[in-house]
Amino acid sequence: MKIVLLIAGLALVSAIAPLSNSEYEYLFTAWVNEYGKSYETSEFFNRFNVFRANLDMIREHNSKNESFTMGMNEFGDMTWEEFRATYVGGYKARAGEYIRSKNYGTVKPNPNIPSSLDWRAKGAVTPVKNQGQCGSCWAFSTTGSVEGAHQIATGNLVSLSEQQLMDCASSYGNQGCNGGLMDDAFEYIIAHGICSEASYPYKGVDGTCKKCTSVASIKSYTNDPAGNENNLSTMIQNGPVSIAIEADQSAFQFYSGGVFSAACGHNLDHGVLIVGYGTMSSKPYWIVKNSWGASWGMQGYILMIQGKDECGLANAASQPDGASAF
Repeated sequence: MKIVLLIAGLALVSAIAPLSNSEYEYLFTAWVNEYGKSYETSEFFNRFNVFRANLDMIREHNSKNESFTMGMNEFGDMTWEEFRATYVGGYKARAGEYIRSKNYGTVKPNPNIPSSLDWRAKGAVTPVKNQGQCGSCWAFSTTGSVEGAHQIATGNLVSLSEQQLMDCASSYGNQGCNGGLMDDAFEYIIAHGICSEASYPYKGVDGTCKKCTSVASIKSYTNDPAGNENNLSTMIQNGPVSIAIEADQSAFQFYSGGVFSAACGHNLDHGVLIVGYGTMSSKPYWIVKNSWGASWGMQGYILMIQGKDECGLANAASQPDGASAF
């Protein structure tokens, strides 16, 4: 049995029934083996204590029967401060952003919106990717929406290069692993096109811009005025939508399933992708693709509650227009 499944079972036990030291040690050892972790002797006990504290937090949360569950994953030996510094903060909004306001579009209400939609089932979403220890979420959000637009326009799903955006789009305002904006990346793609992942693979570190053959392009993009989920419902009918959220909450680190509805603010710090929506137990949700690998969340996805502008998800929605083969 995988350690994540074993821990998931233990997490259903009431938080008032503490685990023994030997149980913690067994679970930590199994977790270390499953994820191929290795530590210096001086660090081992610190990581064990962090794992133990995280497991206690997960069990306590799940004992409350909230709308979403938490579970142990590969980030189990990281404090939230360490996780946040490594995986959150890549979305770099700028106050008074002119380039965003000049691309505001009018989203006309659509009276014929279906009750559910999933662009994965329509073949417009590539497999979940992993940004690694690099603040490149903005690049993954950008490629996700352009991949969808390109597939819808051409019938061909191509994984596009985040590394090209990191290495080559700095003159448009992006800063590689130090963060960036989807809008700036769209501007680069309008001018230069974008190459395939296969021809310009992801390295997870800043590099020098290389030549490659572009396979996709867009003519423009539309930004939605802040905070309007009704407009998101209309925009998603045309394809996946790039958004930003505030992800600097501990529940994100170990989210494992259900409809996420937790206290979180609107200080946007992480770029992600809406690929659809639906309903679970009478709770409407957005299907959000993340870039923390398939071992996180629901195989790399999180379901976020609709109607509450959860974590500011409607405040920076952008969608590419006029996609085509380059």
